[in-house]
Amino acid sequence: MTTAKDGISHTRIQIQQFTLAKQTELFESLKRAKFSGQLLISDSQSTTWIVYFYLGRIMYAAGGKHSVRRWRRHLFAYCPEKLNHLSEIQAELNSLSLEESRISWEYQLLSLWIAQNKVTREQADNVIKATVLEILFDINQALQISAEIIKDNLLSTRLTLIDAEELMSEAYRLWEAWQNAKLSDRSPDLAPIIRQPEALKQKTSAQVYQNLIQLLDGQQTLRDLSVRMKRDLVTVTRSLLPYVQSELVQLVSVDDIPPPVSIPPLAHKISNLVTPRRTLVACIDDSPSICQTMEKVITEAGYQFLSETNGLRAIAVLLNRKPDVIFLDLIMPNTNGYEICTQLRKLSCFKTTPIIILTGNDGLIDRVRAKMVGSTDFLNKPVDKDLVLGVIDKYLNQKV
Repeated sequence: MTTAKDGISHTRIQIQQFTLAKQTELFESLKRAKFSGQLLISDSQSTTWIVYFYLGRIMYAAGGKHSVRRWRRHLFAYCPEKLNHLSEIQAELNSLSLEESRISWEYQLLSLWIAQNKVTREQADNVIKATVLEILFDINQALQISAEIIKDNLLSTRLTLIDAEELMSEAYRLWEAWQNAKLSDRSPDLAPIIRQPEALKQKTSAQVYQNLIQLLDGQQTLRDLSVRMKRDLVTVTRSLLPYVQSELVQLVSVDDIPPPVSIPPLAHKISNLVTPRRTLVACIDDSPSICQTMEKVITEAGYQFLSETNGLRAIAVLLNRKPDVIFLDLIMPNTNGYEICTQLRKLSCFKTTPIIILTGNDGLIDRVRAKMVGSTDFLNKPVDKDLVLGVIDKYLNQKV
């Protein structure tokens, strides 16, 4: 299915068994077409990755469950000096126009640092290649994907360009090594934590035990440990596997870390109040007519508008644009507003974003459940212009 609006065309496809051959076919077709834009890939668990292209070659990749952890990890590996200046990074991020950006803030920072001679081009290239390689590895774990190809000729390039085949084969070799080590049922984004310290102490030497106590705190993922220990991921994971199998150590899920964006001082806030022209309002609803109605209401009020009719792509679209207010349909094919709201609230960038549930069923149970998953408010369909604009004003004023 292909749609076009404002000079940006969208093509949506479903792919079963996303094998190396199918990956190669997809990326080669984008290369032949000299495609510029974004490839959004989502798996059945609603994890979404974004691959940015310029003239058929990869510029950058972002998304996934631990996007900020990954960014910190690769800075530690290739630009460790930047982590000693977090206050500078916060100021630089605050100066970027994130809501207007067509590429991730991590890439914008690398571009800025190169322009200011704060990192070398080789350092930036290493960060970009390591990031793309890690994301391609993760995509190999997705048996079924949905992909959206968004053609966007406004993307430009200032940094490295990568031939997809250059890293696809390497990512697949790493994935095969992970499988051959009997690790395919575990994610490298899990964090090891000691569950039975006394039993572990008896089974290891004093030196090994001390090292494990320092490293296995449940806050560092297997990937984090690999970079910190300067050893490959499979070797690190296999060394811990006996402890995991004997239940002395457990692999646990951890949240992503917050992005390095500080809250501006009050005086700065007052001088940069959100205005209608800068505010972006999103509507996630499978009904095109609802989206069209909302677009008319929102744009006539002077706000920017973003819509998505496919709930499975919603999180990727919202991550890419980071709207100020989100209207979210309760009932959609393949997913629902409860699930999307739950996932959004797990992301630091949407912790406080107003999320208003839209529904044609004004039931008490729906309202209670919507509150439990973190929604901010509840509006009935059909949408009423005054109520929509009233709720936007209400929560934007609260934000300020």
